[in-house]
Amino acid sequence: MTEMMTDDDGGDGKLSKCIVHLPRKWTSDNLKKFLDEQGIVHKSAKKKKGMVVGFVTFEDAEQLKTAVEGLEGKCIGSKKIKVADVIPRSFENKAKQGVVVPQRESVNDEAEENSVSDGLKNDCSNNSSPALGGSSMRARSARDVVTPLAHMSYVDQLVHKVNALMQMLKKLTRNARKACPSGVSLPDWILKSKERGGLPCELEGIMESPLTDGYRNKCEFSVGYSLQGKPTVGFMLGNFREGVTAVEEPIDCPNVSRIACKYASIFQEFLQCSGLPIWNRFNNTGFWRQLTVREGRTNRKSSDTENSESSIAEVMLILQVCSVGVDDATVSSEFERLVQAFVAGAAESAPSMPLTAVVVQDHQGISNAAPADAPLRLLPIPQPNNGTLAESTKDGKEARIHDYISNLQFCISPTAFFQVNTLAAEKLYSLAGDWAGLDQDTLLFDVCCGTGTIGLTLAHRVGMVIGIEMNASAVSDAQRNAEINGIRNCKFVCAKAEDVMGSLLKEYLHSIPQNLDEVTSASQSHKEAISAESESAVADKMLETESVTKNCPEINQEASGSLGIKEQVSECPEEKSSTSGSGNTPAQQFKKVVAIVDPPRMGLHPIVIKALRTHPHLRKFVYISCNPESLVANAIELCTPSPENNEKGKKDNRAWRNMSSAGLARHRVKSMPNSEPFHPVKAMAVDLFPHTPHCELVMLLER
Repeated sequence: MTEMMTDDDGGDGKLSKCIVHLPRKWTSDNLKKFLDEQGIVHKSAKKKKGMVVGFVTFEDAEQLKTAVEGLEGKCIGSKKIKVADVIPRSFENKAKQGVVVPQRESVNDEAEENSVSDGLKNDCSNNSSPALGGSSMRARSARDVVTPLAHMSYVDQLVHKVNALMQMLKKLTRNARKACPSGVSLPDWILKSKERGGLPCELEGIMESPLTDGYRNKCEFSVGYSLQGKPTVGFMLGNFREGVTAVEEPIDCPNVSRIACKYASIFQEFLQCSGLPIWNRFNNTGFWRQLTVREGRTNRKSSDTENSESSIAEVMLILQVCSVGVDDATVSSEFERLVQAFVAGAAESAPSMPLTAVVVQDHQGISNAAPADAPLRLLPIPQPNNGTLAESTKDGKEARIHDYISNLQFCISPTAFFQVNTLAAEKLYSLAGDWAGLDQDTLLFDVCCGTGTIGLTLAHRVGMVIGIEMNASAVSDAQRNAEINGIRNCKFVCAKAEDVMGSLLKEYLHSIPQNLDEVTSASQSHKEAISAESESAVADKMLETESVTKNCPEINQEASGSLGIKEQVSECPEEKSSTSGSGNTPAQQFKKVVAIVDPPRMGLHPIVIKALRTHPHLRKFVYISCNPESLVANAIELCTPSPENNEKGKKDNRAWRNMSSAGLARHRVKSMPNSEPFHPVKAMAVDLFPHTPHCELVMLLER
């Protein structure tokens, strides 16, 4: 634990203790009240809501000894509290910070599986070793936290992932059986699951990643302090909620490229003499917060994995800062010095490193997860030959790097989503296209399309692609990607999928607009369709949105906000028309419609699931998931038979607040409109994240 003890305590670290296993909802006042009730005399007590630890400082050694004896073994509810040492160390401005070293107590499992590093959710090493101050704690490094499977051979990693996926898929069968309405026959896929050992469908194995080391094209490095109190740029060693804020350098993480590590090292060296403070996660103050390194690679074959670093042609650096209370002149001067440090470091590296853009993201929130509309500023980069500044715009949204998938070039803006393992993504998208059974009579919906990678790589195999994405910058990238690759049968709608999916399915199966005016009118019709929803539907929507947010704390603020549509539709010029010569479009444009969905970790929004489930023309779709638990929850709703009598949820029923994602899905099945369910046909994993417990899971659903 760092950054909790500050100068205003006025105490000695030797006279402080950390109390572990306190209720999360407690604040400092609750802790003080508890100590008073126990007769514990103390000087000060601190406890931050949402954490399970608190700090207590005493006037003298006698008070401390009496308190330890009085607190040891005490219970709060079902939890037995522990007393841990606080090891003081000197930080910037001589502020005293602390490291929590639990006695005879390892870090909580929940902290282990929620470590923060570029959104990765990782387990930690189970090895123990002596810790600071003579106490014992679980020894953890950035390598243990970020790549917990790195100690295994790659073959063993794949076996481990397949076994974990099989257990997760069995949950789908069990929960769908429970959710099946009484009086309704169980579907065949559930009845035949016993023949597959409880699996809902055949799991056809796992595809290997062509590249296993240095494969990540995007890394988000936290800025903080190491266990020794040194300003560090790297990965956090645990979860902030559990009191872990220590950061370690990424040099031993096999999934991070040498170039990303080097830029993190340059930034870390710069911070040693920076006049601006590092972000304090307890006080929510400071300037430097995070460094993101994005890499763009040249076009190469999936089989060409030797010397992968030489294929990195472009690098974008994104600095996240909080400029509140800092004057513009100081900020500008600091940025200029930092850019010069990056340029010099890139040139001195052997071999030299590319540097395409340096972008600043100004974010004032508590978490480093900034909203999509956070201000971006593009910094000018000095030319290495004459020291002059390269021409650049001030708008950071204009910054771009490029990468290639399936011989197509993709523009990537600072905040746009792009698969972190490019070579493995080629395998993933090819598999999805093969399973979707695409042809020129197919209308393909690319749901949560990001920069359009899936739809564009498969556009040559279908009649038309409709991409849906809520990030306006990503939609702009998707439009540009279509143009630079000469693809003219794709359209991109900038909106939340839950807002427009239903009306898009109806619209494009009956009438395809011929020009941008008609597309804009179509967007307006989507808004009108949504506003015409009944009050009961809106109530259900609020319940469902709240349920999803509860189970997915990392959900983007924009995604959980109001249900308005951004009236922006991207369309490629000279669109390939599939209409008749008379100009009147036929009622049915394509013989079949297929959807490929690649949602974020929290899965599909319940309204999107309803739209997919209740549209009779959608007979097949492919679900790509980076979180199998979300896939299981969504598949329960998609594949469980509808009840004969549609059952609306009770307004006063709050039991769903404590349900698992699968339990929530079973609850929502009760209100699913009468419709033909899908059934799981087959599944396969694709390993996009070697050395971690994660992989992508692809499932084909038909009806």
